[in-house]
Amino acid sequence: MRRNSLVRALLVLALLCAGMLFAQSVPVQNINAQRNPNLAEAQKLCSQAFDAVVRAQKANSYDMQGHAEKAKQLLIQASQELGMAAKIADSAAPAKAKGPGTK
Repeated sequence: MRRNSLVRALLVLALLCAGMLFAQSVPVQNINAQRNPNLAEAQKLCSQAFDAVVRAQKANSYDMQGHAEKAKQLLIQASQELGMAAKIADSAAPAKAKGPGTK
C-alpha cells in the first residue's frame, strides 16, 4: 500500500514537471511596450533569437550536442527575467513620478 502511494506521488510529480517544461517551451512576450519599450524590445529579441536557434537546429538535423537546447533554455530564462524587471519597474514608477517631498 505504501509503495503504491509513493509510485503515484512520483508519477504526479513527473507529470507536473513535464507540464512545466511544456509551458515554458518558448519565450513569452508579456511586457507592455508603452510602459517599458526597451525591455519589451529586449524580450522580442529573445523570441527572435529563439526562433533562429530552432531554424539552425533544423538545418543541422538537431545535432549540436545539446548546446542549442541549452541556448534555447537560457533565452526562455532571459525573457522571464526581463518580464520580472518590467514588473519591478512598473511598481517603482509611481514612486518616481511623485518625486521628493510629495504625498
